Amino acid sequence: MRLIRLFIISLLITAALCGCGNRQQETGPQIDGKEIVGKAVPPEKPIAPGQLCGAETSVINVAKRVGPAVVSVVNMSSPGFGQPARRAGLGSGFIVSQNGLIVTNEHVVAGASRVQVVLIGEKTVDARVLGGDPRIDIAIIKINGRNLPTVSMGNSDALQVGQQAIAIGNPFGFERTVTTGVVSALNRAIPGAGTSLRDLIQTDASINPGNSGGPLLDSCGRVIGVNTAVIQTPEGGGGLGFAVPINTAKRAISDVQKSGRIIVPWIGIAYTEITPDLARSYNLPVNYGVVVGSVSPDSPADRAGIRRGDIIVAINGKKLQSAGQLQEWIREASVGDKLDLTILRDHKRRKITVTLAQMPESVAAGR
Repeated sequence: MRLIRLFIISLLITAALCGCGNRQQETGPQIDGKEIVGKAVPPEKPIAPGQLCGAETSVINVAKRVGPAVVSVVNMSSPGFGQPARRAGLGSGFIVSQNGLIVTNEHVVAGASRVQVVLIGEKTVDARVLGGDPRIDIAIIKINGRNLPTVSMGNSDALQVGQQAIAIGNPFGFERTVTTGVVSALNRAIPGAGTSLRDLIQTDASINPGNSGGPLLDSCGRVIGVNTAVIQTPEGGGGLGFAVPINTAKRAISDVQKSGRIIVPWIGIAYTEITPDLARSYNLPVNYGVVVGSVSPDSPADRAGIRRGDIIVAINGKKLQSAGQLQEWIREASVGDKLDLTILRDHKRRKITVTLAQMPESVAAGR
């Protein structure tokens, strides 16, 4: 009898364990008492059957509309006299007029003996460089054409950090590549070729070699910037992209439309911004302004009597806080305008008037 009781008890325990296991499998994981295993989250409903949803449709539409106006810009240089020109660089650009005006970066076409443009459909045509401004890294080139597709201009002064940014260009030669991100920051400054590029748009939309000169767009497909630079990690991964605000480039476009060339006001000095650390290190009499490093021969500064080592502390009676401020004042002036400079020389203040001139082509081209 004892054996029979033990056998019955073991059967009851086994049945109880199996019953618990079956109940766990039947109910599964729960949230608020409701089973969730095996139930898919319903997708967002598209505007129309078979279409995509949300911001994705905006990017697709922008790529379709703007893509045909984005071009490849090829810098051709000759290795020597009598030798055929070879490709020395590759960038992007975008068409701003139906008769063939194209915006790109100045560094994309700098030093070129010949410039070619590759249009949609792989058609290659020659282009003329109408002018470039290295201070803002913008160049305008021209191809012969009629009824060409063009971009729409936005207003970069109205940008907000966090809004969508779409880049289209030709990174590594892969034409009309589209990348997306946001406007990460505004009014950034980075070192440039002989000067600092200022007031830049920072974006996390991927910008790679070959993107330079291509458009940065808002969610409506309007150009808000000209992609110009990327700062990458030492390993070459990731990076921050930067674009020249389109409102900065509009003046260059206007110059070309009015006179056929970019008008670049020029003073003719190289300079270094004075910081408190620099002032302490070199025992300078002020901790603001700029110190003149060199003066170009026969330049407006040279003719006005500015010398190497002079410290510019004010312009038109306004305190000069930074090198960027000097760049901005010159950029916003016109050829022929007079600037009243206050300088320090041998610890004495002097007043010097400089008349701005047109930047020589050799200087603009970096020669």
